[in-house]
Amino acid sequence: MIQHVWERTRLAKHVDAVMIATDDERIRSACQAFGADVEMTAMDHPTGTDRLAEVAARHDHEVIVNVQGDEPLIEGFVIDTAIEALLRDDDAAMSTIVHRAEPAVFDDPNRVKVVVDANGIALYFSRAAIPFRRQDTGLLPLQHVGLYVYRRDFLLEFVKLPRSPAEEAEELEQLRALENGYRILAPEVEGWASVPVDVPEDVPIVEAALLSAADETGQKGQKGVAP
Repeated sequence: MIQHVWERTRLAKHVDAVMIATDDERIRSACQAFGADVEMTAMDHPTGTDRLAEVAARHDHEVIVNVQGDEPLIEGFVIDTAIEALLRDDDAAMSTIVHRAEPAVFDDPNRVKVVVDANGIALYFSRAAIPFRRQDTGLLPLQHVGLYVYRRDFLLEFVKLPRSPAEEAEELEQLRALENGYRILAPEVEGWASVPVDVPEDVPIVEAALLSAADETGQKGQKGVAP
């Protein structure tokens, strides 16, 4: 799964380097076997963001992208969209991506929902059904993608902030930023949907999507071959 994430992340036009951060020697060995750059981190990080910040502190990149390892269907253009949004807004500390999902997502706590304002700025993230549907208006939920883009200086300061009440309740780190008054840009992408691997039942769904994508690629290649 992590190899798919690595390969797809490398397709982003605005990404200069792709590194895998881990504290597990087994993961390092597996990732180095397919050619990835791996950086080992401390084993006591409470969150993945803390692990990311440790690696970011060693480098001088102004913008840091965190693609979570459970997003094997991530696409390069999705990552680029998040980066471009942050680069256009000097007042924003970080950005992410959202997309419309099926109504069933409302009731799935493993799929994080988000409400944004008219300018695409996140108002709140939740595992609960937001916005609450007092009546059915046909609104599809906005699903959050496991992708964050940070300004380096903000990231290094962010991990020093104490965990916030909503963050502890929902187990969503991005709420710490909102509760401390930082803006999170959340542009919506169309024509693509995230299927993170949160539970074992997600695995066959993702495998089928990867096989379908491989078949489409093969068919396109065959069309270009002269008989």
